[in-house]
Amino acid sequence: MHRVSELIRVMHIMGHMMGGGVEATVMNHYRHIDRDRVQFDFVVDSDSTVVPREEIETLGGRVFVVPPYKKLPLYSSACEKLFREQKPDIVHSNINALSVFPLRAAKRAGVPIRIAHSHSTANPGEHAKTLVKNVLKPLSKLYPTHLAACSKYSARWLFGDKAVDEDRVHIIKNAIDLDKFSFNPRTRSRKRAELGVTDRQLVIGQVGRMCFQKNQVFTLNVFAEVLKQRPDAVLVFVGDGPMRADVEAKIDMLGIRSNVRQLGVRNDVNELYQAFDVLMFPSTYEGLGMAAVEAQVSGLSVMASDQVPAQAGIIGRLVSFLSLDDASKWVAMLVSTAAVGNRSDEIDEVRSQGYSIDDSAEEMCAWYEHLMATTGVNA
Repeated sequence: MHRVSELIRVMHIMGHMMGGGVEATVMNHYRHIDRDRVQFDFVVDSDSTVVPREEIETLGGRVFVVPPYKKLPLYSSACEKLFREQKPDIVHSNINALSVFPLRAAKRAGVPIRIAHSHSTANPGEHAKTLVKNVLKPLSKLYPTHLAACSKYSARWLFGDKAVDEDRVHIIKNAIDLDKFSFNPRTRSRKRAELGVTDRQLVIGQVGRMCFQKNQVFTLNVFAEVLKQRPDAVLVFVGDGPMRADVEAKIDMLGIRSNVRQLGVRNDVNELYQAFDVLMFPSTYEGLGMAAVEAQVSGLSVMASDQVPAQAGIIGRLVSFLSLDDASKWVAMLVSTAAVGNRSDEIDEVRSQGYSIDDSAEEMCAWYEHLMATTGVNA
């Protein structure tokens, strides 16, 4: 039986790291967890493009590189070998339906506590991806000893209604460092100057990986229509990903290059929210939507698709849910949006809904300790 005074080592399975929201959530918890009680290590695929190795190692963690999961036999054997050598107390997998593979390796290696964490859902439009997810979903409860999810919506998608209704899924919210996102008019002025926009120009932002899920091409189609009525409007993309070339091609095809700023992966997203007048969030599917939560802390209006869980609308007056089938409504709302430089932040309201990273990190720490105290070594 584990003694609470001992340091718990948790090995987080991250898959292909490239600066996305799931990685931000795990790193947020890692920065704020009591590392005298719990220490994280990270297992990343060799084709990862954004791995914060220096920060992880400064905080006392380690980064282990394995072959990409697309090379499944190599990936599985490398994971099993790693788990046998390092003997982590807990393996916590963050790769949704694909968690079946590292958790199978963890079980074979004798890891006593194995957590499958659902951060997302699926969309029929991603045919190949959704097929793989649907094949793997029935196996999702085969190898983990415990289940976790960012929301009940994503929990039901991967683990099924019964597991949720029986309270067998531990909810870990996409919590954030709320103070970082508090609104500051001086920050707004400085970031807008960096973007080359005036106080009165409409600035539309989108934060997220450039991929089918985040739907940047839809944003571009809408924005092209907005420019017909607001020709000085500016669209800012933050993020990178597999569809960047498609986004570039679309910008050129629409002839709107001078009105679009592509910033790539940034570490000042909290300040960029303050420069925006509205956040576009037209996802084709979401487990919750971290960017939407962050935006609301700084009092930023969010236009989200109706494929984003209602749970993401923490501040009701700030979030609008619109159908992806009716682009004209998106255009009309954006055209009527004013540049507002004196908005207020919503830290207290967001904290009351359980999104404070300090509270969430302590809760996660206590959960790990509870698992260690109550789980037998032969699970």
